[in-house]
Amino acid sequence: MPREGCNYNPDLSTDLDLTIRRAEHAGLKLAIIGRSIALVLLGLWLVLSRLNSNPDTATNFALLIGTFFILGLMHFWIIGTRYDRFWVKYLFVTLDIGIVSGLIATQPLFATADLPAVMIFRSSMLSYYFVILGVAAFSFSPRLVLWSGFIGASGYLSAYAAVVHRDGFILDWGDLPSNPTAQNVMDVVLNPAFGGTGSRIQESIILVVVALLIAIVMHRAQATLRDKISAERDRQSITGIFGRFVPEPIVDAMITDQGLLEPIEREATILFTDIVGFTNLTERLGPKKTVEILNSYFDEMTGIVNDHSGIVATFHGDAILAIFNVPLENPDHADHALQAGQEMLRRVADKSFAGEKLSIRIGINSGSVIAGNVGGGGRQSYTVYGDAVNLAARLEALAKEKGMTLLVSEHTIAKLGTHDLISKGQTSVRGQAEPLEIFGVG
Repeated sequence: MPREGCNYNPDLSTDLDLTIRRAEHAGLKLAIIGRSIALVLLGLWLVLSRLNSNPDTATNFALLIGTFFILGLMHFWIIGTRYDRFWVKYLFVTLDIGIVSGLIATQPLFATADLPAVMIFRSSMLSYYFVILGVAAFSFSPRLVLWSGFIGASGYLSAYAAVVHRDGFILDWGDLPSNPTAQNVMDVVLNPAFGGTGSRIQESIILVVVALLIAIVMHRAQATLRDKISAERDRQSITGIFGRFVPEPIVDAMITDQGLLEPIEREATILFTDIVGFTNLTERLGPKKTVEILNSYFDEMTGIVNDHSGIVATFHGDAILAIFNVPLENPDHADHALQAGQEMLRRVADKSFAGEKLSIRIGINSGSVIAGNVGGGGRQSYTVYGDAVNLAARLEALAKEKGMTLLVSEHTIAKLGTHDLISKGQTSVRGQAEPLEIFGVG
């Protein structure tokens, strides 16, 4: 059974497009709200400042602001509904730019003054296009930002071309002599008919460049989000597979190494435990109940091992092979293994597993092991090999002969800080050339 908090969701990344789309919708709605507030404030200024001196102009501004406001409300209502389509946001941005460009192309700078229409470009007309670009930036959509930049530049230049066509004659930078004096410059640049075509083109290029920069930032932000979700998917995948067996630091190490930990040879402490009378238990309870008991038992024992900085390398039948000091180093691995073993005995004595009382035997040994990921056919598992592993398993089997619940080898005792185990003398152990002193409790 998985330990609490280990949720496995390998399909996490499939929600990425939906996440970005929701962010786009939320950003557009926020931008429309900000746009509407700005329109109200701007409208109040434009209307009230002209209400007494030029009521017709004030009325026109009120109608214009109202049109923009209604368009924003329409877009706000459509976003995220069944009427929303990918092109809707492009349409409303184009409408905003078209209205602004149309006003620039048709409205004089001052209604009461007979001036060349091109003089309107001496006011801050371009700033309105940047406001529209800023609104588009809230969408979190690089394409919409680029569209706003290119359409804005096209609308601005089209308005300029329409004004130049209506005036019929304008002065330009080319009308300056090759080595102009200050008077030459003032005569041309300060002339009401001065258009400055090159400056208008430069302003349009700046608008496109800003749009491009914002789009690049958004694209990088989306890529970062994709990488983060992909990493989270990998983390949840590994946690889902190994989280019930492996402590969090080891999961992090596995994610760093793309799920494969480098093989190492290191001194470690191995804990091997087995359930007493497991065969009789399976015959008495049947497979379904046996599996239920094992799941409950394994969950408890794995938690104890993890809490003492070890990992469960293998479940084999009713046996557990736990290792300490690999893959992460732990100088107190022998103490932690013994503490884990003693707590396992206490837990088994105090608790029932799926309603069944159990008894276990434990063997603990320290020595050099080889650890790493092994497997085939696309399946990998992290495990350890070496004589030290075999000796731990034989100590568990020897505990049955000695009538003990826990046996610890002299190799582990030599590495312990303190312990309350009793020496059981030297004994011959299969696979060992020399007799081995063992320690344990009854």
